[in-house]
Amino acid sequence: MSDHHPAVVWDQKGAVAYITLNRPQVLNAHNMEMEKMLMESLRRFQSDDELLVAVLTGAGGRAFSVGMDLKEFDEKGSQGRTNELCRLADLEIWKPIIAAVDGHCVAGGFELALQCDIRIATSKSTFGLPEPRWNLMANYFGCHNLSRMIPLGEALYMQLTGNRISGQDALRCGLVHSLHPDRDSLMEEADTIAEAITLCSPLAIQAIKQLVTKGRHLPIEESYRMGEPMLQHLLQTEDAVEGARAFAEKRQPVWKMK
Repeated sequence: MSDHHPAVVWDQKGAVAYITLNRPQVLNAHNMEMEKMLMESLRRFQSDDELLVAVLTGAGGRAFSVGMDLKEFDEKGSQGRTNELCRLADLEIWKPIIAAVDGHCVAGGFELALQCDIRIATSKSTFGLPEPRWNLMANYFGCHNLSRMIPLGEALYMQLTGNRISGQDALRCGLVHSLHPDRDSLMEEADTIAEAITLCSPLAIQAIKQLVTKGRHLPIEESYRMGEPMLQHLLQTEDAVEGARAFAEKRQPVWKMK
């Protein structure tokens, strides 16, 4: 993209950050510029205490993202590429991220969506991991995390055939939360979900995401031992007092995040 068309567009409204992949002419394929700008945007979201939830989407109406820009890779190889998107979890962003998928969501684009907490899509959207057709394989979030999100047979079908599945099939197997007829209704639903999240205690939301992310790979006993002190900490905060008081007074809580 030129300087007038950044590869990633940032916007924010209230407590919600909107991060848009913005290379629609190549179906939002990830080049090095986009990867760098996306990581910068996510770090910005992570560090701003006023922002409580992010919505990640792709521009153009044809694709969320089709993954790595193979033309750039063919020209430059791995030179200068940090592959940061494969290590997105290392950022440990405990604030929720919603993936609003409109169009093709495949390869690295799909792996990116899998790292989000809630996925919604338009009915025309498709999902796939075609890497083995290029003598490649998906990263951790494709090969392993997918099989923990949907039934194993569904995950293996996608990975061993390289076939794409429809939005309806993605809804059926639990890959996406809901389907919508067009982009406008998709983004309206993203706003609705984001608003619901902002009504909750930010401390509780971030503790829940951290426990689920870290504890899901542990035996249940270890997960419990991890979660118990987190719950005890929440009970000792000012927001715990405010939550109970607001419930008794039949009003919305005013969270202080302490």
